[in-house]
Amino acid sequence: MQQNLPTVIEEIFRKNNKPDAVFSALLPALGEVLKCDRVFLYLRNPHTQIGKTAFCWRRSSDYPDATTSDWQKEPESLPDEDPLFAAALHNKPSIFVEDVETANPEVLNKDFEQKNFGHRALIHAHLCHNNLLWGILQPAVFGQPRTWTEFDHLVIDEVTKKITPIAIDYVKSEI
Repeated sequence: MQQNLPTVIEEIFRKNNKPDAVFSALLPALGEVLKCDRVFLYLRNPHTQIGKTAFCWRRSSDYPDATTSDWQKEPESLPDEDPLFAAALHNKPSIFVEDVETANPEVLNKDFEQKNFGHRALIHAHLCHNNLLWGILQPAVFGQPRTWTEFDHLVIDEVTKKITPIAIDYVKSEI
């Protein structure tokens, strides 16, 4: 059964058909709907392991900008250092982390998250198609833990279904 997305998000998909326009409008709307501090979208070519954080929205400049300008080869050690990335590569369901500080080390490498991202709670939403990882959508909260609601799960599930083909088109057009 398909759930309805909030109107503000449905409108983005209705009004925009180019990946840049969809992602540029979607991230701030998603940040507001999910009450997050930052939302970024990491896109990658699963055949070459080249990727970049092409889009990032921040509630304020107090939060780090995760955007990277160039496509870069992913470190071979990344799946070993980052269990969240390893899960995404294995097409596991999206992961909702309520507290980086107390998360199971099998799910998340606390030191890696703190060093590279600085958030306290996050959603690691996997954009997978035909057993290939094309991207990761990552809404996050800084400074305090966050309990992710059933509504948050439904929004992420629906949004990832809608943006996965758009992400694939974007990657194929860029590299």
